[in-house]
Parts: sequence; C-alpha cells; structure tokens
Amino acid sequence: MTVKLNPVVEEVTARIEARSRESRAAYLDMIRSRRPTAFARSRLTEGNLAHASAGCAVIEKTQILGAGWPVIGIITAYNDMLSAHAPFESYPQLIRDAAREVHAVAQVAGGVPAMCDGITQGQEGMELSLFSRDVIAMASAIGLSHDAFDAAMHLGVCDKIVPGLVIAALRFGWLPSIFVPAGPMPSGLPNPEKVRVRQLFAEDKVGREALLKAEAESYHSPGTCTFYGTANSNQMLMEVMGLHLPGAAFPNPGTPLRTALTRAATQRAAAITAQGQDYRPAGELIDARSIVNGIVGLMATGGSTNHALHIPAFAAAAGLSVTPQDFADLSHVTPLLARIYPNGAADVNHFHAAGGMGFLVAQLLSAGLLHGDAQGVAGPISEYAQEPYLKDGALAWRPAPESSGDEDVLRPVDNPFSADGGMRLMDGPLGEGVCKVSAVKPAQRLVEAPALVFDSQDALKEAFEAGQLDRDFVAVVRFQGAAANGMPELHGLTPVLGVLQDRGHKVALVTDGRMSGASGKIPAAIHICPEAAHGGPIARVRDGDVIRLDAAAGRLELKVDPAEFAAREPAPFRPNRAPMGLGREMFDLFRLNASSASAGASPFNFLGLRS
Repeated sequence: MTVKLNPVVEEVTARIEARSRESRAAYLDMIRSRRPTAFARSRLTEGNLAHASAGCAVIEKTQILGAGWPVIGIITAYNDMLSAHAPFESYPQLIRDAAREVHAVAQVAGGVPAMCDGITQGQEGMELSLFSRDVIAMASAIGLSHDAFDAAMHLGVCDKIVPGLVIAALRFGWLPSIFVPAGPMPSGLPNPEKVRVRQLFAEDKVGREALLKAEAESYHSPGTCTFYGTANSNQMLMEVMGLHLPGAAFPNPGTPLRTALTRAATQRAAAITAQGQDYRPAGELIDARSIVNGIVGLMATGGSTNHALHIPAFAAAAGLSVTPQDFADLSHVTPLLARIYPNGAADVNHFHAAGGMGFLVAQLLSAGLLHGDAQGVAGPISEYAQEPYLKDGALAWRPAPESSGDEDVLRPVDNPFSADGGMRLMDGPLGEGVCKVSAVKPAQRLVEAPALVFDSQDALKEAFEAGQLDRDFVAVVRFQGAAANGMPELHGLTPVLGVLQDRGHKVALVTDGRMSGASGKIPAAIHICPEAAHGGPIARVRDGDVIRLDAAAGRLELKVDPAEFAAREPAPFRPNRAPMGLGREMFDLFRLNASSASAGASPFNFLGLRS
C-alpha cells in the first residue's frame, strides 16, 4: 500500500530543492562529466599503472594491469587507540578476500585521522575536533585522487569521521560509495549509574578512583560507545540515508553477522560500478529526499545536536542548501520513537534488540515521514525496513518486526514518547541556535533567570567549585564558536549544571559553542550565531541581564531595553591570544574561514555563499 507523504516533509524537501536549484545543477554537471566509460584506471599511463599495482599480490596485480575486474578503493579510519575504530584492523584483508570472490580488486586507498572526543573532552585537543571533520574530507580526497577506483568503501564510525567521509564521498560523487561500520561494544555499566557517579564526583563526594572505575566499566571493549551520541547517530543516518546495507548499523564487532555484513558490503560495492548493470553513484543517490530522511531519522531518535552542524556541511558537498528552519519544521511533525541514553536509561544494544533500525524505518515509512522512493546502495529506502540474520551460516534479510520488543526503548508511531522530535530551533534577540529537548523534562524547559557570563567552560567550573553558583541563573559561555577556538564540545559542563538542577535551581545554558551527542537534561541553546568572535549579540550580554529560555516555544528572549543593549560595546575578542600547542596554531586558516554554525561551521564553500 502506498502511503501519502507527510505534507511538511514534502514541503521542506521541495524548498531545499528550490533553494538549491543552481548549486545542485552545477554539482550534477560536475559528477556526470566524470562518469567513466571504462574502468577508471584506463585513463592512467603504463607508468601510473605500474605504481598503482606494485605493492599488490599477484592476482590483484594481474587484474589491475590488464584484465577486467573493477577496483574498490578503501578509505579507512583505523587506529588501535580508539575502541570504535580498532575493529577495522582486520577489515582490509576481509574486504580483499570478499572482493576476489566476485572478481573485483580492493586496495586501501588511504587512511584518515580519527580523534576521539571522549579522550579530548575538556582538554586542549578538543579545539581540533570539529575541524578534524574537514581534514578527514581532504585526506579522503587525497586517497581517492589517484583516480584509479571504480567504487569506494568508507570505514568509519565516530563523531567527525563519518561526516568528513561523507563530504569526500559526495565530492567524488561519480563513484559508488558504501559506508561500513564496526558496531557498538557490548553493554557495560548501566548509564544511570555512570551519571550518578559523575555527579557525585562533581560534588566531591567520591574520589577519582571511583570515577575511573565507573568510566572504565562503561567504555570497556572494542566497538562504539553504547550511548546515543554522535557516533551512533552517524550510523543511524548512514542507514536511513541509504549509504549502509540494511541493518548494518548496530550488530556488535567480532560477531559472525558483522563479518557477513562487511563481506556483503564489499560485494555490493563491486556490483554497483559503472561497468555493471546497476550503477549507483553516491552523488546521484544522495539528494534532497535523502537529506530530509536523515533529518527525520535524527528527530525520531533524539539524535546528536552535532548533526545540526554536520548535515548542512555534507549536504552542501552535494550542492544542497539546508537551514536550521528545515530542522525545526521536520522536528515539529516527527514523533520521538526512541529513548536511548542520554534521553533514557537504555543503550543502542537495547535499541537494536527491541527492533532497531528496521522497525524504526518501517514505522516512519508507515506514517509518510520518509521518502521511500529515495535510493540507497541496496535499493530504495522502502526496502530498508528489514533486518539481517544468518540462515544456515549465510547472510539473509527478513522483514523488520511488526512490534517493538520493548516499548520503554522503542515505540511505534501511534504511541510515541513525544508527538514531536528532539530538537528545537531557538531564535530571538541573542541570535539563532538549536536546543535538544528530548532529554529535558517538560517542567525544566522554561528558565527565566539572571545571566552569569563566562568566556570559557573552565571559568564556569571554577565558579561552581568556589560555591558561587547555588542560585537560579542562565550560564552564558561565549567565544566558543568555530572562529574563536574551533568550537570544542562543552560536555564538561553537563555534570556541574546537572548537580545544580538537582539541587532545585533553575539553570540553563546559552553558548556559541556546542555540546556533545550526549547532551543531557539541562536546557541548552547552543550553536548561537552570529558567534561572539564575530561581534554577535551574545558578546554584549552582561552579568545580571535576565534571559528567558523557552525550549518548548523555541524562543530565547533578553529582558533588557533593546536600545540600551544595542548601544553596548561587544566584549572584545582578542585573536592575538590564538591558541598555541598541540597543533592548534596550525588551524588558523580553518578558524578564519569557518562559516556560521547554521551553515555547518565549515571552511569549504561548496555553495558559493561566501566571498
């Protein structure tokens, strides 16, 4: 039965298409002009080919130099320090073997950096985190620039890695691209217990030894962290946008099912090259429908606020212009179907067991909230309401379950946790930003209180430790945007503000910085733009100014006479104090050229919107 598309989903898609008409047309002209008429390596000289095959095994060398097998380029984010990416160590050989079985060659085209926000939270290195997305995109481009590949496989999981890989995949949009995850680690310490210990440590009621024990029991083995932060939101996005095989997002590492999915992804990549009968170039697959599907999936699951930055950035790579209003309008019509930490006690393993991505996609399709005719690497998204399993040791798919296995974690569209999605556009005299409301209790979504202004998260934590914050207030943490210091996550504020809220105080956060995918129970208007470093209104806020943050209504009000506020001089930003050490001084070019947060805080200008 054909389900009528939700009119808001239809309208948002149409306006993205209309807004992007010229840039999308130029993009499609670019990738279509590069559509191969033969194997990509046929453009190379004999000397080029000799270099491209010199390190290969004999069978691959023979095929590259003269025979008729397609070549798959692997871009990998493997390193063995990061739990999410450690499983990728064994993938290249697995992929090479699977490729040979279907008469294809696979080569590691290049590696990309993969930093972990969990390691750099609250540390100086976090100032490189957001821009690592764009370095990853460029590093991927270098790997693919050998121009010898007929398809690409992208191995990545975590926060900035997948968006960076997507940007590169779309700039090489004439190539078919499949994204291959590693899966989440098995469940460890329950999330409510982890939060309890963190808050006790913030109040100096337990020592560092207890905190370290809790953290180590939470993050304990290879695989992605199990909370629903940016990494796992990435995997949901790749699936609902069709860059995964159906059901690939959340099987655990090292299992037979995960191995079978990786082998199948390889063989699918070989089948969708221009030389086959089902050519599926990434830049043609990913269109306005795909982007809208991704935003709807994000809202339905209460996903990471970081994607309010990443989706506009990678959409632009395909010539598509996406705005915060698009997010807000889709959020209003998308019911919240999942409660995964920090929006609930469960983790992604519980979500997967309750029905996971197949059930989610089926429910959203049934409500007309997804474009079922949007295309993915395995077919139309209408065919992604499936789950993989092993039948006599062979990979197969079956329809997703018709009912949730646990409605405390995953619900149908006719019984959602909330009638609308997990994110709000925040607007008012202080600028424009976003607020994740899915983890905030309704009674705490409205805060009106005097401002306390800080120029760093450390300054706020010092005030807390000095006992100066036992009151109602709105914390304004500024000079944290991309142009100021690279927009590090301010996740370290969550335990402090959570303690104060639990003490009965009305507290909220307003910042031109960002929180993490683990943004929690505190109402927070983040990504405020224009940012303070660009003279935005947030730079004119003073201690004692009354701010009203209404997350339910999406309003960020300032109870100060407008004329008096406009006459104030903004607090000065002193770029001569540019950060030094840990390579931060090497990123001046990124800070100087970053777009606004609403446009993805990206140094790239794919849409031609900046001079």
